[in-house]
Amino acid sequence: MDFNLTEDRQMLSDTVRRYLADQYDFKVRDAATASAPYHSAEKWEELSELGLIAAFVAQDKGGFGGTGFDIATVFEELGRGLCPEPMLAALMSARVAADCGAQALVDEMIMGTRRFAFAVFEPDADGLSLIRASADKSDDGWVLNGRKSVVYGLPGAASVLVAARVEAEIGLFLVETPETIDYAMIDGGGAGELVLDNTPAICLVEDATQSIKASLDAGRLALCAEAVGVMQVLVDMTVEYLKQRKQFGRPIASFQALQHRAVDMAIEIEQCRSITILAASKLGTDQAEKYVAMAKNLIGRAGTMIAEESIQLHGGIGMTWEYPGSHYAKRLVMIDHQLGDRYAQLQRVIEM
Repeated sequence: MDFNLTEDRQMLSDTVRRYLADQYDFKVRDAATASAPYHSAEKWEELSELGLIAAFVAQDKGGFGGTGFDIATVFEELGRGLCPEPMLAALMSARVAADCGAQALVDEMIMGTRRFAFAVFEPDADGLSLIRASADKSDDGWVLNGRKSVVYGLPGAASVLVAARVEAEIGLFLVETPETIDYAMIDGGGAGELVLDNTPAICLVEDATQSIKASLDAGRLALCAEAVGVMQVLVDMTVEYLKQRKQFGRPIASFQALQHRAVDMAIEIEQCRSITILAASKLGTDQAEKYVAMAKNLIGRAGTMIAEESIQLHGGIGMTWEYPGSHYAKRLVMIDHQLGDRYAQLQRVIEM
């Protein structure tokens, strides 16, 4: 198997990497995440113009990609740049809307003219079978009741796609005037609580269970690829620090014990990269759920190990706000918890 990127994907990767290096350095990121909506609206428009959201959507739905490898290519570069823009919400929203036939919404997403969030999980409900938010018909259409928790990209979103129960099924609904409680996550991104109290909604599909599951798996794959990018930068920073930091008159990189620990981190990255490639190749097949869960489980375990090792090898500076490495480490820890942590993914594999 050829693991090299195709020419088109290499161009996409290079474009995203150059943009983030030139336009989205750590100071810009720090300023963007300091206050709501915890990202830069200007940078969001520019990333949309580069075609990032179109890369998440198949050609027959108006995009130019849509495969697992297209998603992984974009998110690995977002991880390298530690970009806080709500691309995860854009990915899942675009995937589920396209799968449910809401082409007009997909077109708006691709153009970046309207930003969406995707609300699925609830307090004490980390699976679709536990969803309690209800959808009921009214004289004017549909109304939703319930609460959605930790909705990524919710601050500042113009509209929200909501998963709600329609009798025994899970439907997909569009909410145009969301009532939200916004907050920042520990890694700098934005999320929020969505309050549904007889909230008017438009029903897109009354049974969207399979589409929602597929969208969540696409999001988990994206997180795996992002984690690979984060890990690579963090390990590179750690090795460079070991070369510069001196103890007993010589660089601490010359100490064999520290070399072994650096090698262990490098090995973990290669395992994570390999399983992410495998999961990307299975996206869109009937095996996607299994391999994405396996990848997310390994990513969660390896990410925690690399975050802890990098901080220990840096010493005190590895925990300071001014040093970018601490933010990369926090992002790795958060990725494990997003869309189901390592233990939830292990449970999914066991059940399958």
